[in-house]
Amino acid sequence: MKNTFTKTNKKPIMLSGIQPTNNLTLGNYLGSIKPYVKLQNKYKMYVFVADLHALTNKFDKNNLVNNKRNIVCAYYAAGLDFNKCIIFNQSDVISHNDVSHVLLCHTTLGELERMTQFKDKGLSKNDNNTFYVRTGLLTYPVLMAADILLYDANAVIVGTDQKQHLELTRNIATRMNNKYGKMFVLPEPVIMAHSARVMDLLDPSIKMSKSNTNPKGVIYLSDPLNVVYKKIMQAKTDSFNKVNYDVKKQPGISNLIEIYVAISNISIETIVKKYANQNYAVFKKDLANLVCKELKTFQTKFKKAEAIFDKQIKPLLVKNAKICTQIVRKKTSLVYKKIGLQ
Repeated sequence: MKNTFTKTNKKPIMLSGIQPTNNLTLGNYLGSIKPYVKLQNKYKMYVFVADLHALTNKFDKNNLVNNKRNIVCAYYAAGLDFNKCIIFNQSDVISHNDVSHVLLCHTTLGELERMTQFKDKGLSKNDNNTFYVRTGLLTYPVLMAADILLYDANAVIVGTDQKQHLELTRNIATRMNNKYGKMFVLPEPVIMAHSARVMDLLDPSIKMSKSNTNPKGVIYLSDPLNVVYKKIMQAKTDSFNKVNYDVKKQPGISNLIEIYVAISNISIETIVKKYANQNYAVFKKDLANLVCKELKTFQTKFKKAEAIFDKQIKPLLVKNAKICTQIVRKKTSLVYKKIGLQ
């Protein structure tokens, strides 16, 4: 596998990454990975494995190594072109940490404590007692800002739950640009319609997540196809038995419609019209077949990626890390010079 990436590419820059925690889900695939594939010809893409971010949660060393490998294989299986995208491990580019500290010194405690994910994942699980909250959970939005600003990213794919973090990134960048002179590009959020937030199949009020406690509501990309089919057929709907898109009144069936849209690229209106006179069982069966067909292709390519990982993909990750190190070293030097460290 040969990397043909060149610095002459004048496309706008996009950056995004996924944490290597637990098993990847259909939500990760439709909300994050598949949009990368759709946009890789439009943007100069930096796609990384956010392993430093994974340290904010409890983790097992061996699982972390395996999960990092699996995410890269998932990128390959989903259709990311390794000749067009720079794919790398975040921790292999040390400047992410260096600049994160500088940004942290230009961020207030109040800004970080207002982050919704910190309140949900940190304070809510510790009865609002900050004594037991990991500081990495509080500060990781600043590391995320460093990830983005180091590459002069024009755009970042984010879910609706991450948009607040991108706003913080823009605030920090604006604050430092105003104080020291222009050094950072202000990134814009890219939220993919109908695919940015896939909900749990049994509880459509919560996001389909790798950390959900009930696996029956989550479709994992590694699930056997018969298990995938069963989970969709058992997905929670409602008593209306009418295929209709209404997130407030019919959140379950609306979630399934969004999954259908994300895979098929057919509009909501077309789907609702198609199943106007059909019951939920008919719709679920068609959706289950659609998802299984998609995952069958994905799983086949994933196995191929595993087979070629050590000889073809791993050396490319090392090479990409060197490329990224050279790119961000210049930005780090600029930042240090602007603030007086050099």
